[in-house]
Amino acid sequence: DEATDPSVSEENWECIQRFCEQVNADTEGPWFALRLLAHKIQSPQEGEALHALTVLETCVNNCGDRFHSEMAKFRFLNELIKVFSPKYYGIWSSEKVKSRVTEVIFSWTVWFPQEVKIQDAYQMLKKQGIVKEDPKLPEDKILPPPSPRPQNSIFDTDEEKSKLLARLLRSSHPEDLQAANRLIQSAVKEEQEKSAQVSRRVNTIGEVSENVKRMDEFLESYRRGELSPADQESLQALSQRCERLRPLLFRLASEAAPDEEALAEILQANDKLSWALGQYRQVVASH
Repeated sequence: DEATDPSVSEENWECIQRFCEQVNADTEGPWFALRLLAHKIQSPQEGEALHALTVLETCVNNCGDRFHSEMAKFRFLNELIKVFSPKYYGIWSSEKVKSRVTEVIFSWTVWFPQEVKIQDAYQMLKKQGIVKEDPKLPEDKILPPPSPRPQNSIFDTDEEKSKLLARLLRSSHPEDLQAANRLIQSAVKEEQEKSAQVSRRVNTIGEVSENVKRMDEFLESYRRGELSPADQESLQALSQRCERLRPLLFRLASEAAPDEEALAEILQANDKLSWALGQYRQVVASH
């Protein structure tokens, strides 16, 4: 409340810094912080919303991977997007606040190109005409880009491993330093495997979406009797490819089980695929 006090025109950097420290000190800090910040950014008081956006940008630069991970989820991005919508807070959110939110999301697309959901959220704003052109970030508002994510960021989320690594690195015994090296290598490998899983999931869901769209177009032509023999062969090949994607989606769902948001995306893709294949069987059988 102090850091976003609308009655104060200047940023209270002491309070903002204390807020960041609290975020970093609490295991659930990023999750709680983003809920609080979303509420403040949606405030009808322009000063409070603008202060909250400054706090948000400061957290991005000082609160590490756990904060970035929560910030890049649709759950939070949707809360930011609500300031543009007349159904939610677009009625009272000022143009200055909307402009700052646009700048913030755009800056994240530059700083976090690997975060697909941030890219999707920004592209959606452009498609809907809310953002007509990329904003030019004002120099007096740009905070230093966040430090690159360390490859061994597993230590940010696993407190036991983090403590063990710190103890091993403080040791003067060669065997402890060797153990520290093995721990780091293991963490790097784990991060690489996670990254590969994310990449597989994004690519497969993208392929499902594209195939379902093409299937729908083919079937529409098929219903009208306008599909050439060559296109009919393409339709059959497409249906076979869709069938092969189903077990791949099941494997991805098994990998993503602990991540509810990722699992929901996979299950949604599987529903689309099942619907498309059902339509294919129904249309082809009827002809």
